[in-house]
Amino acid sequence: MRQYDIIVAGGGFTGVAAGIAAAREGHRVLIVEQYGFLGGAACSSYVNPFMIHAIPDGEGGWIQLNAGIFQEILNRLKELGGLDRDNRSFNDEILKLVLDRMVTEHGVQVLFHTYITGVNTQGDRIQSITVANKSGVTELSADYFIDCTGDADVAAGAGCPFHIGREGDNACQPMTMCFRVINVDTGRFWSNWASANAKYQELQREGKIKNTREDLLLFHHIARGVVHFNSTRILNKSGVDAWDLSAAEMEVREQVFELYSMMKEYAEGFENSVLFSAAPQIGVRESRMIDGEYTLTAEDLLACKPFEDSIAVGAYGIDIHSPDGSGTDRREIGGRYYYIPYRSLIPKGVKNLLVAGRCISSTHEAQSAYRVLPIVCCIGEGAGTAAALACRDGADVRDVCVEELHRLLDQHGAKYC
Repeated sequence: MRQYDIIVAGGGFTGVAAGIAAAREGHRVLIVEQYGFLGGAACSSYVNPFMIHAIPDGEGGWIQLNAGIFQEILNRLKELGGLDRDNRSFNDEILKLVLDRMVTEHGVQVLFHTYITGVNTQGDRIQSITVANKSGVTELSADYFIDCTGDADVAAGAGCPFHIGREGDNACQPMTMCFRVINVDTGRFWSNWASANAKYQELQREGKIKNTREDLLLFHHIARGVVHFNSTRILNKSGVDAWDLSAAEMEVREQVFELYSMMKEYAEGFENSVLFSAAPQIGVRESRMIDGEYTLTAEDLLACKPFEDSIAVGAYGIDIHSPDGSGTDRREIGGRYYYIPYRSLIPKGVKNLLVAGRCISSTHEAQSAYRVLPIVCCIGEGAGTAAALACRDGADVRDVCVEELHRLLDQHGAKYC
């Protein structure tokens, strides 16, 4: 059995930040990742661009909210030509390289192509996880664990209580497969994109478009001649049910081709376009969320409620893609920012586990805001730093000294207040 100080489950933005934050405090850290690359949904589901991570300072400048490790990722992307001038659109292939280099420099070990198949507990502690990969079935042991799977897989496997989706009916936001179309005359298209959107809505009313999304959601891409689509919508499927996921993948590919065909026929600038790439995996916005020591609510976020144990901040607003397919509920923060409390990372029932990312303890509404890449990266940094302190002291994750946690986050340029 291989032994580590801290095992991080999941190598997305959350897991990478957690692993680096724990390792820089001198601990032996392993990241277990199901794909052959780091970056999570940014690379496996083409989640792009970065949502809001800075706010106006009132004097024509910007205050960087999501800093620390996320800022270092931005800096490195920019150095390698992988970040657009808007600091939002990025090259996901360069991102993979950036993250490889960062974890390597901090001595974080990474195990790719590996699925977690079991969580082994003794009393109120996790002793080890069982994983499966090309080498077979292996048991990996650690003193502390950080669940950055997005779906709270480790927490659920350890028997921690959790909830799924919307209160009352457990319905989750729809899944989406992002895709990219190349050889577009983007100048013509973006000057006339409203007409393409109107045509989409017309065809939808006529029953010729099966997708239930109310409008086209499109983004500029860092490459010339490319349009990035975030417009597919799969309803009533669970992101933690393999049968549902399998059906969703096939259904969404039909939507991808339907949208591409419509754009090629009707959208100005798409006449010579080519459907180039769809994400390797459908994107899951919402699934399990732990029942933690504190449940974060939309009211907390909209009121920008301060928390003494805050470990990250965010400014992305409430953004609920209706589980019923009836529209999108958007509520902006308005130039302010909210706080993520450490207590929302602490699951009930286990003393050596933290949960970070989109599956922390919150309501359906709140989750729709903090789930974006810049914020979950900072949540991961907070979790990794806290786990490092718990590991150093041999303490329950609930007993981490918040003042010491804040001191370390300050030392590394992270923003939490």
